[in-house]
Amino acid sequence: MVSSPHEALHRIFQEDPALFVRAVKSIGITFDAPVSAGPLPTDLTENRPLERRVDTLLRLDTEGGAGFLLAVESQSAPDPKKPASWAYYASYLHAKYRLPPVLLVVCADRRTAAWASQHVDIGPPQWPSLTVRPLVLGPDSLPVIRSSEEAARDIPLTVLSAALRRRDPDAGAILKALGTALKDLSADDEKTASKFAVYMEQGLGTTPAANLWRQIMAADLSFFQSETAQNLRAEGREKGRSEGRQEGREEGRVAGRAEDILLLLRNRGIQVSEDERACILSCGDLEVLGAWFTRAITAASAAELFVDAEGEPES
Repeated sequence: MVSSPHEALHRIFQEDPALFVRAVKSIGITFDAPVSAGPLPTDLTENRPLERRVDTLLRLDTEGGAGFLLAVESQSAPDPKKPASWAYYASYLHAKYRLPPVLLVVCADRRTAAWASQHVDIGPPQWPSLTVRPLVLGPDSLPVIRSSEEAARDIPLTVLSAALRRRDPDAGAILKALGTALKDLSADDEKTASKFAVYMEQGLGTTPAANLWRQIMAADLSFFQSETAQNLRAEGREKGRSEGRQEGREEGRVAGRAEDILLLLRNRGIQVSEDERACILSCGDLEVLGAWFTRAITAASAAELFVDAEGEPES
């Protein structure tokens, strides 16, 4: 069964085929921007008991008229059988569509990206008949997008960058920028914003970054209707009903926000001293807790929660 991160890493190219051109430009490969694009059947099976399916297959047409086929494979680990499959994909697609095929392999793991980048010769060493040469995007291929303005300029590229760097310390900064960009986008196009929020949630898998993204969604992306977000809000409503009184609901929100901060720091691997923990749990001001939660998304230490924008301790 296809995993969610696997699905997200190739499906995003279905959503925005031109993302391929923008993404590989960052590693020095230039393609003409497509003027049109359309999906093709992914089933490459012949009339024999051997099934071969590429993850995503697109036909991209460019202004010059010389279009090409883009076969996208999401690869999570090295697999010695894959180069033979990739060679089959390329030759089959060339024979069937009479268009040049490009094999793009997307990897959220540096070891896998390095493995996939190797050229594999098929045939005797003195005269190989075929060379498999994938174009690979890995964690170091795309820029780290830290500002919401930059994220808003290219949301699909930001989602891809975060998905590929989901195990990196940089993931938190990218996710925070993306969360703000999606919140702004939702004011004009809630459907598109929600769609990319789903891709982001899927693309992060079960990494600590996924927990961080859920916290960002719960705090800022009120429009988001994924199963995770709905469950979080349902739990909050149930907690509010059980309090029975406005005062109880207020106390429940304060306690919940304090626990959210501690959970976020723990998921990011940030150490919290007993004094810092006590300070967070004893705070009864939702506005202050909200500011601390925002800082916790990117803070390098728990102590950074308690300083203002100029780096001075808050009174």
